[in-house]
Amino acid sequence: MSYARVLCVGLVGVSGHVVVVEADLSPGLPAVVLTGLPDTALHEARDRVRAAVVNSGEQWPNRRITVNLLPAALPKHGSSFDLAIAAALLAGAGGLPAAPLDGVAVLGELGLDGAVRPVRGVLPMVAAAVREGVTRVIVPLGNAREATVVPGVTVWAVDTLGRLASFARGGGPLLDPPAPQEEPPLAGPDMADVAGQEMGRYGLEVAAAGGHHLAMFGSPGAGKTMLAERLPSILPELDDEEALEVTALHSIAGLLTDGRLIRRPPFQAPHHTASAAAIVGGGSGMARPGALSLAHRGVLFLDEVAEMSTGTLQGLRQPLETGRVVLARARGTTEYPARVQLVLAANPCPCASPAGDQHCTCAPSARRRYLARLSGPLLDRIDIRLTLQPLNAAQLMIATGPAPSSAVLAARVARARAAAASRWSADAWRVNAEVPGPQLRRTPWRLPARDTAGLRQALDRGFLSARGFDRVLRLAWTISDLDGRDRPARAEIDEAIQLRMGEGSGKSDWSGRQ
Repeated sequence: MSYARVLCVGLVGVSGHVVVVEADLSPGLPAVVLTGLPDTALHEARDRVRAAVVNSGEQWPNRRITVNLLPAALPKHGSSFDLAIAAALLAGAGGLPAAPLDGVAVLGELGLDGAVRPVRGVLPMVAAAVREGVTRVIVPLGNAREATVVPGVTVWAVDTLGRLASFARGGGPLLDPPAPQEEPPLAGPDMADVAGQEMGRYGLEVAAAGGHHLAMFGSPGAGKTMLAERLPSILPELDDEEALEVTALHSIAGLLTDGRLIRRPPFQAPHHTASAAAIVGGGSGMARPGALSLAHRGVLFLDEVAEMSTGTLQGLRQPLETGRVVLARARGTTEYPARVQLVLAANPCPCASPAGDQHCTCAPSARRRYLARLSGPLLDRIDIRLTLQPLNAAQLMIATGPAPSSAVLAARVARARAAAASRWSADAWRVNAEVPGPQLRRTPWRLPARDTAGLRQALDRGFLSARGFDRVLRLAWTISDLDGRDRPARAEIDEAIQLRMGEGSGKSDWSGRQ
């Protein structure tokens, strides 16, 4: 037999496609020709596969070998095709029975010694194979636990090319994958550690309950970073669909080291010197996911945001609206999900005096330039804006009662999210922040004119944009859910306006809500 085919899977972004690896051996000058839009790493597979075959004790066919990757018009990249190429050409040469690998997707990179090494993106690859009707896969041993996360598939593991060849000849079984494991219980920072800042804690609770974006401004040491780092601790765990999405993205980025399904909302906090490609995604060839996509279904925290480049910040505007990142490159367009909660933190001025504005040495023009990188269009997409005041000694040292823990706040957030999910279940929206503005302005969700008088006045006077008008409505619904009400009244709308405008709460006592 001079022709054989083995199934593999290719990735374009997070979308996988079953690829047929064809091998044809014909008389002629010995050579290996690889077709089907391979990238540089895939072109180099010719030398890797040859060395792996010879060092595994197999006979290399000294014939003209043509390896084609179908569909030929789909760009292929990476080293995950190595094992399938080796199996196809050995089967085509007649040295390996092809029947045991029929209908099986084969994934893995080959070392020169014949060892099968882990590759990135196995989870979305296996999920794509299952969607296209392939229910059996062979993966590297290092990726086996990750592959078992996908339901409806039989996973076999392999550590060497020799083991795969022995299995095909009926000489021995493949390896069983390790049992899947869930993440260990959360043992991170707790909201109870935060001293004072009742307004900040409540702002985080509202943001968590409705999926709203949040900006915090204040002097160094006021607690901006401390609060932001604790936001994931009050968010609900990811459901099965969300966990698969998040785990697949981390698999593509090569960050899934233990193969566990990620259940906790991810938290990404890139340095303020990070480039646009590091935040939004990019790179040569097929673009890689950035921090924005790695924070999908979780929190993207940008500390010292006023120190970041303007171009990087402006690149966030479209993904915040659409919930996805579309990266166009010469070799094709890649799309990654990016539905995140954005949290910004900034000092009020360049000198950032810990004592507050009364000790600031910056000129008014310097203060304006410092925060000018936070453009109006970007800030217009931020639902909640808080100004945190410096703590005094009484707040820091004198216990006024135990602050609510993350577990207590998480329970309130879960109840509010459940109410919102039930209300919007017909349209599959999960949180209030996902609801389109026109939906909230139509019957039966349109609020009475007497309750929205202040909101309409703020729009007419130019204090709010049309986008801001809708975002205040979403905030009001979230506050109503936290209060256990069926729909917001004037008090909730006024409080939402003040959260949006950065003026604090309309409540006389924030601590009463804690």
